[in-house]
Amino acid sequence: MISLAGRDILHAWGKFVFTGLGLGLLIGVTLVMAGVYRGMVDDGKALLDNSGADLWVVQKDTLGPYAESSSLNDDVYRSIRAMPGVARAANATYLTMQVRKGDGDVRAMVVGIAPGQPASTPGWPPYLVAGRQITRAHYEAVADVASGFALGDRIAIRRNHYTVVGLTRRMVSSSGDPMIFIPLKDAQEAQFLKDNDAIRQSRRRTAANPVFSRPGQPGVLEAVIASQSTNAFVNTVLVRLEPGHAADAVADAIRRWKRLTVYTRPQMEDILVGKLIATSARQIGMFLAILAVVSAAIVAFIIYSLTMDKIREIAVLKLIGTRNRTIAAMIMQQALALGVLGFVVGKISASLAAPYFPKYVLLVPLDSIAGFFAVLVICVLASLVAIRIALAVDPAEAIGG
Repeated sequence: MISLAGRDILHAWGKFVFTGLGLGLLIGVTLVMAGVYRGMVDDGKALLDNSGADLWVVQKDTLGPYAESSSLNDDVYRSIRAMPGVARAANATYLTMQVRKGDGDVRAMVVGIAPGQPASTPGWPPYLVAGRQITRAHYEAVADVASGFALGDRIAIRRNHYTVVGLTRRMVSSSGDPMIFIPLKDAQEAQFLKDNDAIRQSRRRTAANPVFSRPGQPGVLEAVIASQSTNAFVNTVLVRLEPGHAADAVADAIRRWKRLTVYTRPQMEDILVGKLIATSARQIGMFLAILAVVSAAIVAFIIYSLTMDKIREIAVLKLIGTRNRTIAAMIMQQALALGVLGFVVGKISASLAAPYFPKYVLLVPLDSIAGFFAVLVICVLASLVAIRIALAVDPAEAIGG
């Protein structure tokens, strides 16, 4: 039986092989699409792991600091650090922007890290692959290697220039943008401080507003002007807990006494995966469904074509007493062989192409196993049309042809 299917494949090996290659490329695209989704989830988890935090304290009623804008006074961390169960509390800022280098620019997430020791202060990159950590209060940066920057490069962030003193790896945002770490004061200036022209215009508008020009209120105008030029804000306070303290209990205490929103690690994962990546996941799922339908159509067409080419041979087999089960098995084996060939080609092409994608592609063995069995099921279902035609062949056609 296997010999019968194999001989038929050898008889039309060219069509069979080229169809397998085409099907394999489709399967490869499917595996890469699944890998893109896995990579997005892994990027989100890597972002949380690299922060070194157990809790994220953000502006009340926001989903910050990654999914929404969040703004806190930069002195809030002191009162949070005094809460029971808190081992470390550090300010941090996150700003996604174009970072300039020479005539080009790179999309990156600029992270402002608080002064302290890398091992004990949340927000610092946990390890480096080259160079050193930031040691000065201004104008030094640590960049992820995916940004393309090298040690000693001069990069521009807003109106200041920074020297890359260290390189790290897999420090990315939830959207896969490489991170660039700079001192907190510089990051606050880049994100919150207005440029000189904007400050001057705001002062002129404020001075011309009669609400702030009433006699007997000399301090109102100065207060407004000061508030327009300050940058004493951060996006979040990263909290590391003392051993033995439950994250939910400490988070509830901070919410109750500080009137701020606090997220634990599971809650932050739900925000990143369930909200930020949800739309992309549905889109990828639609593409996977379309590719599965196209793959089934290709297999069905080629098996149907091979079956129609040997109608007379099938009639002869039935004339000499070959059972319908044997003929159906032959066709199904051809479909399965086509699926196996396509999956092998697809797996190889996906593994070779994944490193060249701009986004991180994570090929999980479990996805490959599930994809292999899905391909076999698709091939079996696609062969049913050809089997039905073959079983309906009249043995008399072997004589009448």
